[in-house]
Amino acid sequence: MKVLLVDDHSLFLEGLQNLLTARGVKVVGTARDGLEALEKTRQLSPDVILMDVRMPRCDGLSATRLIKAERPESKIVMLTTSAEEADLFEAIKSGASGYLLKNLKPNVLFNYLEGLARGEAPLSRELSADLLREYARQAVALEDQKQESAQSSGSQPGSELTVRQKEILEMVAAGYSYKEVGAALYISENTVKYHMGEIIERLHVKNREQVVAYALRSGMVRRGT
Repeated sequence: MKVLLVDDHSLFLEGLQNLLTARGVKVVGTARDGLEALEKTRQLSPDVILMDVRMPRCDGLSATRLIKAERPESKIVMLTTSAEEADLFEAIKSGASGYLLKNLKPNVLFNYLEGLARGEAPLSRELSADLLREYARQAVALEDQKQESAQSSGSQPGSELTVRQKEILEMVAAGYSYKEVGAALYISENTVKYHMGEIIERLHVKNREQVVAYALRSGMVRRGT
């Protein structure tokens, strides 16, 4: 593993280089800012770049974007004192393979580097919850966006449903059970369940309660129907 170190603090940079070299890691070079890191990457083709976030001239986040644009195969791990969520999320969006805080112990750092070689993403434990929360928030936002898009498309609410499905939805929204709907429409209860599954999928919702709420909210069916 060939490693490039990027940090604007000379003492930390030298100490990290000595630490890695003593453990058999090949440090092919060092850089003091993002622009120098880009130049050294072009010259040395490192496998891994350990990059600080806060640096003069060109910070680590900007450097990550520049390097990944030229060498998408490069594995860049931010090694920083910044535990700010904004820096963490921006680093991941910029293409960083991991995000580590400088307060970690040497053995933990080497464990992360070994994991990186196996394809794992090194991430300081105290930041994992922040990243998971953000992914969860984005997933919810994406689902909401899909539902809004489906609801605000040029078509009328429920136009993606068949006549039979609209009949079933109206009765379910009125409070009838699947068995009662089937009896009224002369179809089996299983057929009603099948149609409800299709309705849920076509309206981009998750369950019966949500599809009924959507139908009432959009005016597809009226309260008291």
